[in-house]
Amino acid sequence: MNNLQENKHEEQGHNKDFTIIVNGRQKVVTAKELSFAEIVALAFDNPPTGPNIVFTVTYRRGEGNKPEGTLVEGEKVKIKEGMIFNVTATDKS
Repeated sequence: MNNLQENKHEEQGHNKDFTIIVNGRQKVVTAKELSFAEIVALAFDNPPTGPNIVFTVTYRRGEGNKPEGTLVEGEKVKIKEGMIFNVTATDKS
């Protein structure tokens, strides 16, 4: 397949692989957007639980006019190759 065919292939809804970094570990995702919950799930094999646990998600090297920022529960972010995410869990007790 040449580059033109590959671009058409992607435009027809076929996903591309994106390599991102989550808490210092390389992850490969195919989604063009990830939710707060999906990023937390990538960050922790066994996420801490409890009534007072709060997650904080920050990112760098993002898409377009918002290359860095913070996500809150319920939000999504567009994924870009090489994005870096830091996810922390805090016990607010």
